[in-house]
This record gives sequence, C-alpha cells and structure tokens, in this order.
Amino acid sequence: MIPEKQNIVLFKSLVKKLIYLFTTIIFMIMVVFIVLFFNTSVSAWFKESDTEMDSLYVDAEKKVILQNEMAKFWKPADINLIKDATLKQEVEYGKDLIAHTAKYLGPNGSVKQITNGMNCNNCHLDAGTKPWGNNYGSVKSMYPKMRARSGQVENLYKRVNDCLERSLNGLPLNEDDKEMKAMIAYIEYIGSNLPKGKEANASGIYDLEYLDRAADPVKGKELYDVKCASCHQVNGEGILAADKIEYTYPPLWGNNSYNSGAGLFRISRFAGYIKYNMPLGATYESPQLSDEESWDIAAYVENQPRPSKDLSKDWPDISKKPVDHPFGPYSDKFTETQHKFGQFKPIKEEKKKKEKK
Repeated sequence: MIPEKQNIVLFKSLVKKLIYLFTTIIFMIMVVFIVLFFNTSVSAWFKESDTEMDSLYVDAEKKVILQNEMAKFWKPADINLIKDATLKQEVEYGKDLIAHTAKYLGPNGSVKQITNGMNCNNCHLDAGTKPWGNNYGSVKSMYPKMRARSGQVENLYKRVNDCLERSLNGLPLNEDDKEMKAMIAYIEYIGSNLPKGKEANASGIYDLEYLDRAADPVKGKELYDVKCASCHQVNGEGILAADKIEYTYPPLWGNNSYNSGAGLFRISRFAGYIKYNMPLGATYESPQLSDEESWDIAAYVENQPRPSKDLSKDWPDISKKPVDHPFGPYSDKFTETQHKFGQFKPIKEEKKKKEKK
C-alpha cells in the first residue's frame, strides 16, 4: 500500500505543477497580448503627457518673461510723498480734473461749460497712469517738443488745450487758469521720476503691427455688437451716469464724442488703444482682443459720424503725415480710403524710400 500512496502523492504533485505551469503560460500570453494591444495607446498617452508638460513649461517661461517686462513699466511718482501742502493740493486737484473733467468743464460743469462731457480719463486711463493706457509717463520728460502736426515746438499748455479742443471737442483754457495749472502740475509731478529726454516704458499707446490687408468695418461692426455695445451702446452714444454730468461709458461717435481732429481718430491709435484696454478689464497681460479684431473694431468706430474740426493748419509739411492720417492731400499716390483703413505696409514702404533720398 505504501508504494501506491506514494504514487498518488507524486501524481497529485505532478498535476499541481502542470496546472501551475499552464497558468503561468496563460498569464504570460495575456501580458504579452495586453502590452501589444495597448502599446499604441500607452505611447500616445506618454506623448500627450510630454506635450502637456512642454506646454506648461513654455507657458511658465512666457509668464516669467512677461513679468520681467512689466516690472520695467513706468510707474507714476507717488502723490502721497509730496511734502509741500500747497503743491499737493494743486496736484490732487489736477488729478481730479483729469479723472472727472466733465464735473468741472463739461456741459454742466461747475467751473466752465466748454467741453462735450467726456473726461480726460476716458482716453488717458487711470488718470493717465495705466501702462499702454495712453498714460502721461513721457510727457514731462519730452515736452516742450517739436510736433509735425502743428509744425511748431509745443509746450504743455498747447498740448492740454489740443486735447480739450479735439478729444473733448471743446474750447481752450487760458494759461493762467487755475484748472490749466493744476492739470499741468499733476501731469508733471507723476512723470517727475523720469530723466529729461527719456521715454517711459509702456507709455502712450501700443503700436500694433500693420495687417496684411485693409481693416474691415463690416467685420468690425459684428465684433463691436458682441464685445463693445453693452457698454458703449449699439448707436455709440455711451451711457450717462445717473447725475447726468459724467459718462459711465463714453460715446465713441456722435455729437458728444471726440472730433475728427483727435488723435484717437487715427485708426492705428484707436486699435492700439483698445488692444490692451478693451473690453473693460483687459490689460497688457490679459488682452481680450486679437490684433485683427482690434483693427477691425477700430475701422468700424472710425467710420461712424462725429463732430468735424478745421484741420487746414495741421501738417504744414504733408510729407510728415502719418500713414493712417485719414484726410488728404498726401505726398504719395495712395487714396484717402487706403490711408484711413489700410493696407498700410505699402504706404510705409514708399514713405521710407522717400525719406532715404
């Protein structure tokens, strides 16, 4: 009996080994099958992961570059550091005049009634201190200066009055008016941290690259209705505040808007202005419009009716006119329409050729 039991034990052991071996083989075949079957998916997953990591790395690198660039942007001198009480009061009044011009000089102004009701702040954002918001960073350092538009050396009195007469479609102030002195005191003080003759970083309006086509008012209207009309209204008239003194959102065309002699009536100026400032909340680091959208919206807005101004004394040397000055005569062969909407690159190229001769 003993040998028989031993045979049974050996047989059971052999069966177990065979089962184990068979199970192992089946398992290995399944592993190979799974690896072969899912190899493409696994590779794709790793590739996607690598792409996402690369994208995150590039985004982080761009963010660092942007932050370093913005760290160099001009910042206004701090009004709170003014120790002279009289000067501080004058500068603060000047700031309020810039921010709330209509309150003092608008149709219902408390001092004079000489402007259209818009505020300087509507074009010079954050009272002239926002980067690429048409700020005053370079004004004190660069004025007096020669300006081709007038053909003369202009001081700050002339420059401020230009804004009052063109952008605010109004009348000039006298040089010795309290309001004129206060606005100049403010503009000069916030730019007093810049050496004479030096341009501030991110001052004025950003220069957008010219398109390879003309800006399109038809496309611009479609974009305007979606992105701009909720504030500035479909008819461009803006929204008056409840006090009927200032605009909550200024008019972009019509009787109460800037006139045809204003700087923002040039399409490049308006496109560069809205690129990093509009719609409301847009900034240099977080724009809401593409370059093309900015150009097209500008084309639509500038194609709407607005007050006119006698420009007969502007640009005594017509060869100095900017490529997008919308009114002739010109020193080149291009039409008034092309000068208004583009394409601007051919005009710029011909202008450069003439300047080299």
